[in-house]
Amino acid sequence: MEIWLNAQIAASLKNLTVLALIADSINDSMKTATDPRHLRRREAVKILFAETYTTQPNTPELVKKILAQKDKINEMICKAAPQWPINNLNKIDLAILWLAVYELENEDTPPKVVIDEAVELAKEYGSESSSSFINGVLGTIYKEEPKKDEQGL
Repeated sequence: MEIWLNAQIAASLKNLTVLALIADSINDSMKTATDPRHLRRREAVKILFAETYTTQPNTPELVKKILAQKDKINEMICKAAPQWPINNLNKIDLAILWLAVYELENEDTPPKVVIDEAVELAKEYGSESSSSFINGVLGTIYKEEPKKDEQGL
């Protein structure tokens, strides 16, 4: 009985190892530091961060679109995090939120992807608590926004 059980455990562990390798391979191919979408987001966040201090010349089209909707996006952020006034937010967190909220509202990217990317950017550029703060704000905004299919889109 013990030999059979050990063989079953060994087989299960082998299957789990194979599944883990497959999952890692899929994740690596889906999202890398050189993914053009990730690079575009990183560049947008850098420019949006700089915009919190002074107007930037030669901004990409994405940044222009985000800045055109900044007041609307700020209202959404304020509703989702009423205890954190916009003026008191960490500027890099604000830049990441501007990008992510814009994408949630205007792009066809799946919301979970947008939120995950924002959390990753927060881990890369923000403070220790940035990723959980951004995850919470975006989760609240996502739950409260009307779904596109409910709007007849």
